[in-house]
Amino acid sequence: MNKPIKSGWYVLYVRSRHEKKVEKLLKENQIKAYLPLIKTIRKWSDRTKTVELPLFPSYVFVYINSSMDFYKTLSIEGTGACIRFGSDYAIVKENEIKKIKLLTSTEEITNIEKKLDMPKVGEIKTIEQGPLCGLECEIVKTNNENKIVVRIDSIQQNITATIPSYYLSSSLCVN
Repeated sequence: MNKPIKSGWYVLYVRSRHEKKVEKLLKENQIKAYLPLIKTIRKWSDRTKTVELPLFPSYVFVYINSSMDFYKTLSIEGTGACIRFGSDYAIVKENEIKKIKLLTSTEEITNIEKKLDMPKVGEIKTIEQGPLCGLECEIVKTNNENKIVVRIDSIQQNITATIPSYYLSSSLCVN
């Protein structure tokens, strides 16, 4: 017997390098979709270029309201399946989507990368200034830079970014 579909952000696995196309097709079909993109510098022998790449390759986040949305989503060209952990679909919490959006939307945060392994060292702090105010993160100190690690528990991923040190020094949220 099938379980009823819950409303929420599902993780859609898509064909390799089809993330942007799938997101566009989902939106054209009135399905709320989110593809977190990060800017990276790519070097070739003759040029250097800044390109936008998916933070999570082959993943697109989709907000599903009903069974109809679920089946409509899976019928889009380039989609594979919704990610599962055991028998349950991976549903990302709204606050985790907000964390990802905050990390990928501001120019002051650089060197964004994701990691599968959970960090072992560092301290847990709350960012007290800037667009990430109130975000709880783990600090990793390397080469006099403050690197934060934001855990997205529902899909077992970590996002790492470098933030200005003054974001951690103030006690008031200033946006």
